[in-house]
Amino acid sequence: MRKNRNNRRLRLRSKMRPVFSLTLALVLSSFASAGNLEPLKAAPVPENNPQTPAKIELGKKLFFDRRLSGDGTMNCATCHNPELAFTDGLDISLSYPTTKNWRNSPTLIDSAFRKYLFYDGRAKTLEEQALFPMMSAFEMNKNLDYLEEQIQLVPEYRAEFSKVFGGEVTRERIAMAIAAFERTLISKSTPLDRYLKGDESALSEDAKKGLVVFKGKGKCIECHDGADLADDRFYALNVPENPKLLDDPRVTTTMRFVAKVYHYDGYRSLKEDPGRYLITKDKKDWKAFRTPTLRYIAKTAPYMHNGVFETLDQVIGFFDRGGGEGNTVLKPLGLSPDEKRYLKTFMAEALTGEDIVIKNPDVP
Repeated sequence: MRKNRNNRRLRLRSKMRPVFSLTLALVLSSFASAGNLEPLKAAPVPENNPQTPAKIELGKKLFFDRRLSGDGTMNCATCHNPELAFTDGLDISLSYPTTKNWRNSPTLIDSAFRKYLFYDGRAKTLEEQALFPMMSAFEMNKNLDYLEEQIQLVPEYRAEFSKVFGGEVTRERIAMAIAAFERTLISKSTPLDRYLKGDESALSEDAKKGLVVFKGKGKCIECHDGADLADDRFYALNVPENPKLLDDPRVTTTMRFVAKVYHYDGYRSLKEDPGRYLITKDKKDWKAFRTPTLRYIAKTAPYMHNGVFETLDQVIGFFDRGGGEGNTVLKPLGLSPDEKRYLKTFMAEALTGEDIVIKNPDVP
């Protein structure tokens, strides 16, 4: 009697096993498709600045032309080096001689997809963004009226601007050409994109586990979603100040100068980066910064707006602790050591594609 009962149980389990397997597969499939991760598509192009091969080539020449800086020592590639995933590998961006910058150089890769540029979102287009570093006193320090005449005087440039724009050199056209080149800096064949298109072998098993953490317990996808892995919003995470910079009077000078330009009354007593507050004057934006893309993150250290974290381990630890002291955006995650390791593997392996190789153009 007992033997027959056991046999019936075994037959029942055998019948149910495929059902359990199917249910588990459906659950995992549903979870894996949660959130909103998308492979990159074609970069959006504004109607008033269509892409053409000649315009892109002109923009590339200008991107590498040191005439764009006041003393002829810097170009756009100084802080956005193609060999460093279009960053400069420093905690704080390189600056004009005798001055010091105050923020980290973000990558230009996939910048065509962003609704806001700069950490504080002061620019909304690549065309607008391109002029800021040129005329900034602590970046390229160039008088734009002088630049127009300088570029117009070069026969090759004069001919190219006439061909591309049907007119003379202007600062707006310089920015349009550079923006056209920057729109070509698009992620190339990242493992994540291949995986999202159906290539299961594109991610290692640990990276797949990291993706589960990314979309689940790690809550990364709540801000790093979509094709660019960024939500184009601003958050006050209370990132700690970079201790290397606190006592540097050049950094303080730059910080207070920018605050003065944006009409912040308390600029003379400022001791920390106010973030987007300088742009909006909204209290909720005090020390708020734009969500950065995670694409090519393995090659764009150090991290955060002030380069305070040198490794992905430090970044993951910061978010696992619930962000900076006193912030109201994040809560502790309670990730296990294995979950942290899987998450790091996913970020380091899945989000970096082929190198974007740019051959230096022949600048006139």
